[in-house]
Amino acid sequence: MSVLLCLCTCPDAASARIIAEALVAERLAACVSRLPGLQSTYRWEGAIEHADEVLLLIKTGADRLDAVTARVQALHPYELPELIAVEAAGGLAPYLAWVAEQTREDD
Repeated sequence: MSVLLCLCTCPDAASARIIAEALVAERLAACVSRLPGLQSTYRWEGAIEHADEVLLLIKTGADRLDAVTARVQALHPYELPELIAVEAAGGLAPYLAWVAEQTREDD
């Protein structure tokens, strides 16, 4: 199984925790790490914006990406949430197997 690392920024710790807990509880992610203290600069509606954010590192299986995307969109307070998936080129085999086991759909 292919493992993905999905990056998602949140406006605050509370929304980051809600999304992280939902993804893990629903077996859409094996683990979600929350990194506070992120400072983002971006263009939005023609203006340069600056924001303090929390970065989510979502570890999931490639087969769960559509479900992760839908759930993030449903829970996220932003009009256009950032969600970028990067395929893991490798890693510790037992960890990758654990991600696969934790994100498999219940039968």
